[in-house]
Amino acid sequence: MPLTATPVPARREKERFDLFAAVEAALHEAGLRASDGDVLVLSSKYAAVSQGRVLDLGGVRVSRAGAALARKHGMSPRLAEVVLRESDHILGGMAGFVMAAVGGMVAPNAGIDRSNSGGAGAVVLYPAEPDRLAERVRRKALVRWGARIGVIISDSRIMPARAGTVGVAVACAGIEPVDDMRASADLDGRPLKVTRRATADGLATAANHVMGEGAESVPVCLVGGAGGALAGRGATAAEAAIPHDQCVYSRALGGPRGRGRPRAGAAPAGLL
Repeated sequence: MPLTATPVPARREKERFDLFAAVEAALHEAGLRASDGDVLVLSSKYAAVSQGRVLDLGGVRVSRAGAALARKHGMSPRLAEVVLRESDHILGGMAGFVMAAVGGMVAPNAGIDRSNSGGAGAVVLYPAEPDRLAERVRRKALVRWGARIGVIISDSRIMPARAGTVGVAVACAGIEPVDDMRASADLDGRPLKVTRRATADGLATAANHVMGEGAESVPVCLVGGAGGALAGRGATAAEAAIPHDQCVYSRALGGPRGRGRPRAGAAPAGLL
């Protein structure tokens, strides 16, 4: 069965709402139904708004650390303060942007987004406990629809030295986030030594392509034909993360080392 990615429009939400009920209504309106093996991809911003994770920067009190971060990178002090609060740690930055580690990922400005936030001084943060949120949607789908599906909460991300955005799985439930291909053979019969396919990120990218980035109001995508991506265990997106000292980009650019706990047998990211 070929891979399909069907965009699902939904009404714009500006305040806290029931995420599963909204997704269910959007699927119904589009004449779609999730079946066993499908993967439901949800915009991280849409998920965050459902939790009320919208913040008015005008009410943010700036600490000394936030002010110092703002001066160093030429940012709004209030935005710098929120980035500092939302980050696990700061990796570096440039004029107007800070690169931060958040939940095992590297994200500009800790994933905080001003676009489609509903107000001049408003920003949308990342969802709180996104893996648990994805798991709740997966369980409700099983109970309500009788369908064993995977769920991905996705965001868009820029790649090093590339123009444009791709998708990344902020969280997932019910799918294997990474397909470990080590020890399988290449076309010449040689065993692969470090290759792992980013299944969740790949599906997030396919969904991102049809969901759009601007005024499309398509926060949901129903992916079919994902093959063996579904997991029979409690897999999470954190399994796709690696420590910075094993990341080829971080190491090459002199980033922090030794932060995070290495997984057994992990290899530098991006080395295929």
